[in-house]
Amino acid sequence: MADMMQLLVELSGSLREMKALVLVIKRTRTESLLQSWIDGRQVMATLKISKRTLQSLRSSGVLPYSRLNGKYYYKVTDLNRILNSNYQIPMIKTDNDD
Repeated sequence: MADMMQLLVELSGSLREMKALVLVIKRTRTESLLQSWIDGRQVMATLKISKRTLQSLRSSGVLPYSRLNGKYYYKVTDLNRILNSNYQIPMIKTDNDD
């Protein structure tokens, strides 16, 4: 019985260590994604916008970019910044608002 309890204690400790490692890996992957670059096709697919709209965002200076061999690249952090700056919570109209 004591051996079984010792085994359970060891397993519990191992599970805690594994959970901590998984959290570190998740954070690292998220940070890595935020610092990564994606191409125009990925931006258009993610935001569901046209090539022309993407060009307008670039030309107007709203969306920073890098160009390499004729292909445009964008930072995920810049896309998040733009989305967050345009985030709006709709006003909910109640019966008392008349």
